[in-house]
Amino acid sequence: MKKEIHDLITVGAGPTALSAAVYSTREDIDTILYEKAVIGGLAAVTDVIDNYPGFSDGISGLELADDLKNHAERFGADIRLGEVISISTEENLIKLNTTDGDIFAKSVLLATGCDYKKLGIKGEAEYLSRGVHYCATCDGAFYRDKHIVVVGGGNSATQEALFLTKFATNIDILVRGDKLKASEILIDEVNKNPKIKIHFNITPNEIVGDGQKVTKVQTTNTSTNQPVEYVTDGVFVFIGLNPNTEFLKDGPVALNEIGQIITDDDLKTNVKGVFAAGDVRQHATMQIASAVGEGAKAALEIREYLNELARV
Repeated sequence: MKKEIHDLITVGAGPTALSAAVYSTREDIDTILYEKAVIGGLAAVTDVIDNYPGFSDGISGLELADDLKNHAERFGADIRLGEVISISTEENLIKLNTTDGDIFAKSVLLATGCDYKKLGIKGEAEYLSRGVHYCATCDGAFYRDKHIVVVGGGNSATQEALFLTKFATNIDILVRGDKLKASEILIDEVNKNPKIKIHFNITPNEIVGDGQKVTKVQTTNTSTNQPVEYVTDGVFVFIGLNPNTEFLKDGPVALNEIGQIITDDDLKTNVKGVFAAGDVRQHATMQIASAVGEGAKAALEIREYLNELARV
């Protein structure tokens, strides 16, 4: 059977991949995007994005995702809903095993992003973006003069809690263990901040709301085995990120110890013709603006790579 071969296939259709597609399709590079979940990625499920340059009044995540999608499609990007199961190499091509069958590409951009680690408790999914958040810089400003609960005890939780003090009047940090696992500098800053109170040995059990917004968090103090309730206007969960790279685990693309894709400064992986950009990449900044920028850079690098292939 004849192989289906494309110039570029991106795995993922979030801001990074959509930005890359705008650049690649304008260069007449045949571009396919595979997305297994939501077009626009985590950005699409963010209620309001208030820190993306050019939108002084903010923009809903869904609207921004739709605009990025429409922009890419206007130049000819082909967005397909489906899952890439694995990646391998075959002769001078990259083979992608997908839910639609095998597809081949001269170049591949891995832009699958990350997903926030979840608490997995009742109320967390129900109140997503209505009091449950995973990004302080995205949503912190909505809690000006409010009371916030932060869940987590590492560098991310302490850094984000300190950022949230710009807006909130009171912040309760709920730590599962008996100490913070953040750097000493961050621990000192948190301990000195009068807006922050740290609670150790606390396990969240349920996020409770009134049907419209979050009102409290029900927990257990594991040192006393007693229930403890924290009244709050919002819950920010910072217990880590999971890079969406499970499909790469047994393949040729090199990952670091936490599953992020390793690249050089030109966004090239260890596999010829395979590039990676955005939040899934090692050393990513986890911001939409930088993800879009990396998408543009990746497209330009891929253009040069395809030009070199054509000259061979």
